[in-house]
Amino acid sequence: MTDTLDLVVNGRSVSVACDGTVPLLTVLRDHLGLRGTKFGCGTEQCGACMVLIDGKPEYSCSREAGTVAGKTVVTVEGLCNGDDLSALQQAFLDEQAGQCGYCLSGILVSAMALLDKNKSPSRADIIAVLDPHLCRCGIQNRVVRAVQKAGAALSGAQP
Repeated sequence: MTDTLDLVVNGRSVSVACDGTVPLLTVLRDHLGLRGTKFGCGTEQCGACMVLIDGKPEYSCSREAGTVAGKTVVTVEGLCNGDDLSALQQAFLDEQAGQCGYCLSGILVSAMALLDKNKSPSRADIIAVLDPHLCRCGIQNRVVRAVQKAGAALSGAQP
């Protein structure tokens, strides 16, 4: 069954003709061409598919698309301002907080949700928020430093 799904994605109002029971991830990648959000496990175990729904990190691999009608979704592509990287994205580059990059889109959106609430999170705060994300590259310390650096930049403090 095809439904029309109206929502806001990365600041843009969109209407998508799709089966409302397909995963949100499918709509983002296949219907809207937003390939930054990744399919990892399909069972909410890795965090590669994480997006922000009304500002809250949510798994898009298991979330039915129809449940986000009328909501605001932000993917990793929505974190930048045109061609300008966000402070968080720049901090990840500065700290070389990525290797294979598969997990980074989910990590970035979860970290952004944290920084939207708390510009000066503790190391423990960052670790708690990023705990659902599986990364096998061993970049966790760099990720924590990048989030702290971005928080400092957003609050105007020195890292």
